[in-house]
Amino acid sequence: MEPISKFIHTEAAEAAPGVARIDVEAVSSKGARSLYASRQTIYPKRAKGRFRSIKWAVMVVTLGIYYLLPWIRWDRGEGRPDQAFLLDFEHQRLYFGPIEIWPQELYFITGILIVSALGLFLVTSIAGRMWCGYACPQTVWTDLMIAVERFWQGDRNARMRLDQSAWTFEKIWKKTATHVTWLLIGIATGGVLVFYFRDAPTLAAELVQGDAPLVAYVFMGIFAFTTYLLGGIAREQVCIYMCPWPRIQAAMFDSESLLVSYRGFRGEPRGPHKKGQPWLNRGDCVDCKACVAVCPMGIDIRDGAQLECIQCALCIDACDDIMDKVGRPQGLIAYETFRNMDAVAEADRRPVRVVRPRTVLYSVLITLVLGIMGWAWVTRSPVEISVIEDRNPLFVKLSDGGIRNGYTIKILNKAHEPLRFRVGVEGIAETETSIVGLARGDAEIAVDADVVRALKVYVTVPAGAKGHLGGASTPLKFVVTDLATGEHVVRDTAFRSPGP
Repeated sequence: MEPISKFIHTEAAEAAPGVARIDVEAVSSKGARSLYASRQTIYPKRAKGRFRSIKWAVMVVTLGIYYLLPWIRWDRGEGRPDQAFLLDFEHQRLYFGPIEIWPQELYFITGILIVSALGLFLVTSIAGRMWCGYACPQTVWTDLMIAVERFWQGDRNARMRLDQSAWTFEKIWKKTATHVTWLLIGIATGGVLVFYFRDAPTLAAELVQGDAPLVAYVFMGIFAFTTYLLGGIAREQVCIYMCPWPRIQAAMFDSESLLVSYRGFRGEPRGPHKKGQPWLNRGDCVDCKACVAVCPMGIDIRDGAQLECIQCALCIDACDDIMDKVGRPQGLIAYETFRNMDAVAEADRRPVRVVRPRTVLYSVLITLVLGIMGWAWVTRSPVEISVIEDRNPLFVKLSDGGIRNGYTIKILNKAHEPLRFRVGVEGIAETETSIVGLARGDAEIAVDADVVRALKVYVTVPAGAKGHLGGASTPLKFVVTDLATGEHVVRDTAFRSPGP
């Protein structure tokens, strides 16, 4: 492993008047990529500019939503949880504000995941790994951990000098403060995550008092440790080696995708610029390496497209600042398309086309899935009926010659009030129905709110009506009627018999 001193900023060399050349090498370059190489610590320098400001804003918003969402209340009525966002596994319910999803409706969650994936594909096809650079949890928490490290240990040069120095009292307390803060952030992160699965105020009090379920402490510990490890220790290693997205993102790009790119046609040939030297016959890049110093992934954007690049655009801020100092136009590093990068003449470079077959396809698919989900939500019934045929035996021959089949009917009442039903059968003439526990087959059936009631139902075809059977299996319909509204729910099944 190379000494840290190699990467420490030296003030002696100047890339341009008033612009120091930072002595730093890319530690995650294409040529250095290896599964067996020792990790070289990356010390990202603090960047200032519009993209850094956007990242701060996104971090505040996303962390604010994550940490505060479990505490938002939503009045759903007596006897129901008032937490706005709750994954209530105990009662098998998911609550999203006014939306309540039952286990039988998990296809809505599937739809949300599909829309999320398509949305990620759409954003990537338009502007590259913008999700990775701004809103990915790994990026957000890593940004937070680096900010904490910078707070206790200083900016890039100070952190490198501290790591290279002997273990003095100053080094011990700064490192200790950093790791303790990381652990506290991890504990807060893990603690908040378990609040999503149970009423937050209640669980918070139980955690403090030591009365919470053991599983809450276990998962809080797991989440705290993983946050500390992935955000504070592993950092870029997660994006490079653990995350699959860098390796499949290329399938989302085309020649019109906007990616953070070094405009070599403008920057080359690069080299230091001396006072009074003309800019004619040379590039705008003064080789100050500010773009390398601010990169949290430790790459040199001037090497071209790389899987390590998360498109955070901090190199744009660093380069624009240098261009302002040397009196050259901003945009040497900028969001650019492959087509424009490959263009020989400036006249061949064109604005990005957002509307193109790839983006139209993703947009249509997102609209289609959202439309299907909307239709399913609008037409969803407060009652779910399932019919399960007895399998052993399939049928019973009665002493009088009749044939009897058994069924289990489950009525789920998703309404928040008791409902009354009546069960009937259609499809075979002259059948006789009986329900275990009820005097008559057409008796009124009460189902309490938010519960499932299972009924054992027997359907008998008398000996004189066996001529209505169509063979070993005859179609049969169960009709469950809501007595309050008169609405019917029909479920198809079959009546089994010995056959002709």
